[in-house]
Amino acid sequence: MTTKAAFSVEEWTSVLEGPASAGLIVVMAASGGMFRETMAMSKAYGEARAMHGQSELLDEIVAAKPKVDHTRYHSFEELKDAGLQHLRTAVALLEAKATAEEVDEYRRFVLALANKVAAAHREHGQSVSPAEAGAIEQIADALRTNNS
Repeated sequence: MTTKAAFSVEEWTSVLEGPASAGLIVVMAASGGMFRETMAMSKAYGEARAMHGQSELLDEIVAAKPKVDHTRYHSFEELKDAGLQHLRTAVALLEAKATAEEVDEYRRFVLALANKVAAAHREHGQSVSPAEAGAIEQIADALRTNNS
């Protein structure tokens, strides 16, 4: 099993930023519901922590407080581009150092988090807005996985 010790400090930071970046991309994709969506992100981390012991790597990821400095970005596009790059970097690092199963668990966690955030607030009568669905699709592409 892969652990935090397999990564340098910079690499581990990249791995940790991936899920939070995905959540923030979805939060910012459509207006409204920021409080509920942020709470949904925290809930996704909590649910993953409740499954403790199934993956040591995922346990260490979700044990860290999710953080992304959204203030360093001047627009949603800049935030989205940086966030998607965080995801690509994290997956590349995991593919190089973790097992295939651990990489898949990371992908599933990030997509589950993104979907939970999107569904946290109804926008224009839809549980997931077109903007949020588009963001999730871009996140899935960055993870090099499908949206299922």
